[in-house]
Amino acid sequence: MAAPLESSGEDQLRNFVRVLEKRDGTVLRLQQYGSGGVGCVVWDAAIVLSKYLETPEFSGDGAHALSRRSVLELGSGTGAVGLMAATFGADVIVTDLEELQDLLKMNINMNKHLVTGSVQAKSLEPLLKTLKDLSGSETCIICCYEQRTMGKNPEIEKKYFELLQLDFDFEKIPLEKHDEEYRSEDIHILYIRKKKSKFPS
Repeated sequence: MAAPLESSGEDQLRNFVRVLEKRDGTVLRLQQYGSGGVGCVVWDAAIVLSKYLETPEFSGDGAHALSRRSVLELGSGTGAVGLMAATFGADVIVTDLEELQDLLKMNINMNKHLVTGSVQAKSLEPLLKTLKDLSGSETCIICCYEQRTMGKNPEIEKKYFELLQLDFDFEKIPLEKHDEEYRSEDIHILYIRKKKSKFPS
């Protein structure tokens, strides 16, 4: 499933570019760092979700489903998914921790010629509070993550979903509906919606 890598700059161990080819032949180029936190590289889950946005199942007939829609990507890292959405005409805000803002802005700049909507980078945290504060009953959140089995990851994942279920319902997208080439048994796509309030406001 690996997308090609390109070396960049004088220090090839520190910086490299991940190429993500779209179905129409255009190419997103995503700067990555060889060291740093988890947000410094394009994860396979970002590629799976980006390619899912291109599937007929998601994109629909005629104008793309994301055209002229507002999209907020939380935990964007390199911004791969948000940039892909912006190439379909979405108005996108990509978010991550403050230390990743320069990387996000660099990737926006490298791909601005492909954007038909808009895209901007912002710092936003923490995740669950943000999801709750920014979503309404009509908001559809698309979550993609790679299931990890090492260390504390299973414990953290279990706790995250326990907390998420307090305020949200979610539906797993079956693997057969993912892009036929860019899919993996351990990468999951979920549609998440805020639960309707039991009490009238």
